[in-house]
Amino acid sequence: MAKQLSTESNLYTILYATVIVVIVAVLLAVVSQVLSPRQTANKRLDTQKQILVALNQDVTTGNPAALYDQIVEEQTMGDKQLFVAHVDGATKYVLPLKGQGLWGGIWGYIALDEDKNTIFGINFGHEGETPGLGAEIVTENFRSRFFGKHICDAEGNLRSVAVLKVGKNAEPGQEQIDAWAGATITSTGVNDMLLNSLNLYAEFLADKPAAEQDSLQTVATTEEIVEPVNVEEK
Repeated sequence: MAKQLSTESNLYTILYATVIVVIVAVLLAVVSQVLSPRQTANKRLDTQKQILVALNQDVTTGNPAALYDQIVEEQTMGDKQLFVAHVDGATKYVLPLKGQGLWGGIWGYIALDEDKNTIFGINFGHEGETPGLGAEIVTENFRSRFFGKHICDAEGNLRSVAVLKVGKNAEPGQEQIDAWAGATITSTGVNDMLLNSLNLYAEFLADKPAAEQDSLQTVATTEEIVEPVNVEEK
């Protein structure tokens, strides 16, 4: 007759713990598999909302996912993402931003007008910046400072927008906004994130819309015709 294993023995304790661990691991794996589609969907919805906020769209009411599908088209440029949106009959280009703040990663999306130069809207997120200081980058107060700013200088060179402490001046030809008071490191992180992220799309941003190129061509042609006429009149 087999000897019954004592519940007070070390072997029993080890076997019991092993069985419990295996059961818990199996349950966690099953739960993870069941929840994975929902987690993926929630993550995608959160990304869609961030992009819509950068496009100055209201995501607090209605169906953000449906609105996103209606106005945003997802594209890729090699290994980079690009979002083309149509807002009130106008084309907007949305580019992702990624950088480092004081306590962790920061990110966002910047929406540009069809000229690929004027900032239509912007949105930021962070892992754990200081409440009341660096965390304020997500607020409308900070975001609105970028609206209408230009990322290129008068010659069309990509410069980004400088995020500087009050009293400091950007380089000639570069537009700037005031950094959030008391959040120097986070503000510097936003400044660097903008420049570094936009530089990844430098080739795309330098390729201006056909309408703008046609306009420039028309101006050049007109100048070529007018110039000799003026000379003759003199």
